[in-house]
Amino acid sequence: MKNILVTGGAGFIGSHLVRLLVNTYPDYHIVNMDVLTYAGNLENLKDVEDKDNYTFVKCDICDIESVKQVFEVHQIDSVIHLAAESHVDRSIEDPFSFAQTNVMGTLSLLQAAKNYWNTDFENKLFYHVSTDEVYGSLGEEGFFTEESAYDPHSPYSASKASSDHFVRAFHDTYGLPTVISNCSNNYGSYQFPEKLIPLFINNIVNNKPLPIYGKGENVRDWLFVDDHARAIDVIFHKGKLGDTYNIGGFNEWKNIDLIKVLIKTVDCLLGRGEGTSDKLITYVTDRAGHDLRYAIDSSKLKDELGWEPSLQFEEGIEKTVAWYIDNKEWLENITSGDYKEYYKKI
Repeated sequence: MKNILVTGGAGFIGSHLVRLLVNTYPDYHIVNMDVLTYAGNLENLKDVEDKDNYTFVKCDICDIESVKQVFEVHQIDSVIHLAAESHVDRSIEDPFSFAQTNVMGTLSLLQAAKNYWNTDFENKLFYHVSTDEVYGSLGEEGFFTEESAYDPHSPYSASKASSDHFVRAFHDTYGLPTVISNCSNNYGSYQFPEKLIPLFINNIVNNKPLPIYGKGENVRDWLFVDDHARAIDVIFHKGKLGDTYNIGGFNEWKNIDLIKVLIKTVDCLLGRGEGTSDKLITYVTDRAGHDLRYAIDSSKLKDELGWEPSLQFEEGIEKTVAWYIDNKEWLENITSGDYKEYYKKI
């Protein structure tokens, strides 16, 4: 049996990955380690919490002594590291917490893995999940590849770039078996509503303003979260040690065009007339260090490991909007803070 430690497994991407691993690999023991900050929600995993091959551990990745105990108690032989502070606006307000979690927390995990495995690296893996924001900003053409130079522009992307470098340093210096993936923007169910898509879905449903930075010309590549979880699964099992893989949706959208798709989809599903919610669009001052365009080239992942996105964007958006409309209680628990009570009940 493999004993896989998934950090940040109660978050948005982590919960989708944990659910996939628990249900797909009954002979794996999945240890979900999460400190349950504001974005960690165990309600996301109610459907697997009683499975025999699933264990939840509340632990801060920055507490290296506690992390070491988790490795020892659960005999961890693989790590999939997703735990991170990830909201760019928050990083601008509080860069120190991002450096602490994303850099020092990653270093704690690396050191714990190195010490516990003690140079016996056969059948071991430290998989670090990162972001395309480490590459900086693109012009109107071109794509980020695995060879793109790092050029982070926000405290968030700087902290993730640093953590990427530490992972590579442990591979090069100690021989730690590592792999890194850098992904584009994710969307889908269970995403904390500070993020653009769930925030705007909720605002459209409730007839609240839709604040758009600048002129809405910034471009992002969007990836359905279940496709990201599948990609992680493929890279975990087939990726080449020491390598990096970019994960993208081949799916670029200007923010303003994305928001118009959200408006159209929400209004349609709620039986409103077309264009009813257009009046909610509000343009606000652009944020500092706002990169113009991200676009990922996932050719390596497709050519070497056979992964590609499964959904067209409009189909994924419709599924996502429908989920949030059908799960109002989950969203209300998040916005009210009631989800924090769930941990106390288990």
